Amino acid sequence: MIKNINIKNVATYDNQGVQFDDLKKVNFIYGANGCGKTTISNFIYDNSNPKFNNSSLVWQNDFALKVLVYNKEFREKNFGNGKLNGVFTLGEATAEQIKVIEQKTEELKAIKADGQQKRETLDKQKKTKDELENSFKETAWTKVFKKYETSFREAFQGSMHIETFKNRLLQEAESNFAQIETFENLKEKAKTIFGEQPQRIDPISQISFDRILEIETNGIWKKIIVGKADVDIAKLIQKLNINDWVNQGRDYIQDDTCPFCQEKTITKDFKSQIEGFFDDTYLNDIKQLKELKNEYHSLTQNGINQLNTIEANQKSLSNSKLDIDKFSAYLKTLISQNTANNEFLINKVKEPSRSIELISIKEQADLVVELINQANSEIKIHNDIVTNYTTERSNLIKAIWKFLVEEYKNEISQFNSTKNGLVTGITIIDNKYKAKIAEYKTLDAEIKHLNKNVTSIQPTIDEINRILKSYGFLNFEIVPAQEDGFYQIQREDGTVAETTLSEGETTFITFLYYLQLTKGGISEVEINNERVLVIDDPISSLDSNVLFVVSTLIKDIIKQIKEDKGNIRQLILLTHNVYFHKEVSFIDGRTKTCNKTNFWILRKNDKVTTLQNFKMNNPIQSSYELLWQELKSEDVKSTLTVQNIMRRIIENYFKLLGKYGDDDLILKFVTKEEQEICRSLISWINDGSHSINDDLYVELQDRTVETYKKVFKDIFVLTKHEEHYNMMMNLTKETGYDNQNINK
Repeated sequence: MIKNINIKNVATYDNQGVQFDDLKKVNFIYGANGCGKTTISNFIYDNSNPKFNNSSLVWQNDFALKVLVYNKEFREKNFGNGKLNGVFTLGEATAEQIKVIEQKTEELKAIKADGQQKRETLDKQKKTKDELENSFKETAWTKVFKKYETSFREAFQGSMHIETFKNRLLQEAESNFAQIETFENLKEKAKTIFGEQPQRIDPISQISFDRILEIETNGIWKKIIVGKADVDIAKLIQKLNINDWVNQGRDYIQDDTCPFCQEKTITKDFKSQIEGFFDDTYLNDIKQLKELKNEYHSLTQNGINQLNTIEANQKSLSNSKLDIDKFSAYLKTLISQNTANNEFLINKVKEPSRSIELISIKEQADLVVELINQANSEIKIHNDIVTNYTTERSNLIKAIWKFLVEEYKNEISQFNSTKNGLVTGITIIDNKYKAKIAEYKTLDAEIKHLNKNVTSIQPTIDEINRILKSYGFLNFEIVPAQEDGFYQIQREDGTVAETTLSEGETTFITFLYYLQLTKGGISEVEINNERVLVIDDPISSLDSNVLFVVSTLIKDIIKQIKEDKGNIRQLILLTHNVYFHKEVSFIDGRTKTCNKTNFWILRKNDKVTTLQNFKMNNPIQSSYELLWQELKSEDVKSTLTVQNIMRRIIENYFKLLGKYGDDDLILKFVTKEEQEICRSLISWINDGSHSINDDLYVELQDRTVETYKKVFKDIFVLTKHEEHYNMMMNLTKETGYDNQNINK
């Protein structure tokens, strides 16, 4: 069956279009001429036509059936040359042959029903699988991508769409065997690797403090350096503790004048004792003292200069790996210690007899060396990354995805388990469904083969002629044409009636032919094909007697469709005739609705077609009631449309009263404008026309719908029929008035 029809951007349908939702087995669509009914029937017949590119048609379970459309095009196509294609139905088959075909046809229906059930189950399983994947996709996007987008955006390149991210996550869960790392470690690596490609960093020059520390621990700093003790003057010098003073004064002895008292007291013996006191041992100690002091000063100054250079260079680098704050603090302390030690050394050289203890810079030196070593380790890691940037970047991305997979592993595992179960079930059901399709095709071919042996067009000829004679068409009949598979129309005198048939006769014959086509097919193999019928205005030129015949024939089809008998699965009936609509849609005197039937009304306002869905409620009671309903509808806004509705109401109502002439009504109005409007509304009473003629439409300046409605109401008020007007304007579909009781 057809499930939905959406038609737009064609003929009178605008870009909003109309939507037929939830089509039932039987569907009645009412609409006036020109409102787009034929466009619908043409679309259903050939929806592949490029002009219908913006429209769509949905089949139930995506299973398309054969569509048979009856409309003006059908009449012209099938009776344009006075001949009708042969319709094959069951011909002179034995009862046993017919029974076999019927049994196999029932088996075919059962197989199809079973196949459709399996298809529905398959679709449900697929829908469940799709819902599972969509749910997983949404959750993964929210819980994983959004959570880590800021930190690992580079790793998500190429997977930054919700669908591709889901697929990548599942793929990594199967194939990623990288080592699991912490989020902090990955984030730190990402800072180095992602973004701009990192540049190489020069290692920090290492400084050795070994010699400095060796000099610091030399015993000479604590040694009391004095002269020789066995010299006579030694006792005096030591007693007075003037070793350093005397030693410094030696440099000032030039002759026999004492540099201290300026008396000629310096004798050779005194000089000899002084020189003897400051012997080689003393002199060597003094020499070593000065050399160590100078070396210490030189080494420490060079080291400090190097450290100052390192500090300045690292401060200028944006990507320095050195902890510059700690380094500066340690360097400041080391400089302070060195300054103090240099003071100690200067004093020691001045006073060798004094024992000193230097401040050890070992702790600060070790701290500085450790910071440099740590920085160089990080620099090495950084430079290794730079050297192997592509490899490192790839490894980091793998590590990041491994981290994500590990964090989300429970959800991934549960999803895969559920999905695998659904996939297995879908595969099993799909195989069964395909087996049913194969079984259906085999049996369908067998039935077609049986039909081919027992079908003919003669039963169709007999049936059409029987119906023609039953309803008074006695002056012509259907006979086989000379060409195989064709009919032609023949008069009683034997002449071929190709051009002498009236429009009503042609319409009735082609409709009877269509009905036979619905029961059979134009080839033997099509007889048992399931089908959808679309009937568009089958009684446009028929009288009331034939209208009753056509509606009776269609009601038989409707009954079979509702009871699921035969091979017709759905009917879509379009008509502009309210009498025919009411007759063909009549169920019985008690039942008002049927859950297998839906009703629609098409309307055209301002050259645009709109649709109103009444579902199971039949909106058509009578043509007269319909006119009032149209008048009350807010959808009718065209002045011309409103005017013509009012004309038809006045014609129907006042013809029944039969005592009002044109002037009787017109002269009841005072103003010229109201008289002109009244004249345009009542002109149909005497004209009897059902068309919109130019001479009946009076265009007034600034005329509005409300003006027409006022004059229309006043016609009833001035003729003392206001009660009828009020009743009809408040009429609901449950009230049930018709043309027989409107005067009561």
